[in-house]
Amino acid sequence: MPKLDESLLTGLPPFSLLDRPQIREILDLSVSQRYDAGTAIFREGHDAERFYLLLDGFIRVIKTTPEGEQIIALHIAPGQLFGIAPALRRDTYPATAMTASESLALSWPVRLWDGFSAKYEGFATECYRTVGERLGEMQTRIVELATQAVEQRVAAALLRLVNQSGRRVETGIEIAFPITRQNLSDMTGSTLHTVSRLLSAWERDGIVHSTRKHIVVTAPHRLVLLSGAQG
Repeated sequence: MPKLDESLLTGLPPFSLLDRPQIREILDLSVSQRYDAGTAIFREGHDAERFYLLLDGFIRVIKTTPEGEQIIALHIAPGQLFGIAPALRRDTYPATAMTASESLALSWPVRLWDGFSAKYEGFATECYRTVGERLGEMQTRIVELATQAVEQRVAAALLRLVNQSGRRVETGIEIAFPITRQNLSDMTGSTLHTVSRLLSAWERDGIVHSTRKHIVVTAPHRLVLLSGAQG
């Protein structure tokens, strides 16, 4: 891969408070790698050896329950850090990172984390803000699971995916990476049968259009109503 120009990264959260020479120093210590869809970049519980910045593609963050059930906790979009176990003061990864589509990421050895945080004040500030945002998203998910009906949870999950990755197509807004009904089930604590029933009903009502691995939201305003979102 050609050497990245630091100007391409100045707007991304880890670098947005740094000047170009500082970004260059950090980039020169990185390794870039491309991953096929469906690749586990790292797995929950394994030693945290590297931390990552996603340049292109999408990552599913997957947690395994004590009963062995896998739950999609959140998605990582381009321009975001992931695998940042050092920020949580962990030496193992708290979840599995699985590519939802072909992806490209930079990575650094975790031994550089403390040095980056000490030397580049803006790097530390932005990284810990990312941690806070992730914890806030997880808190929202927990509240949804505890208080919302399954229809609301599935609608809210689709809206999150649209907000994160949606691209306009002729019939509505398409989620930009492959998403299956099983994926939605894993995101919402519901069964595959329930998700399939809801999507089939919403398709009949003109709210979504779905194929085997792609979903287009054709009536976003109606999906907002179904999610119970306020305002």
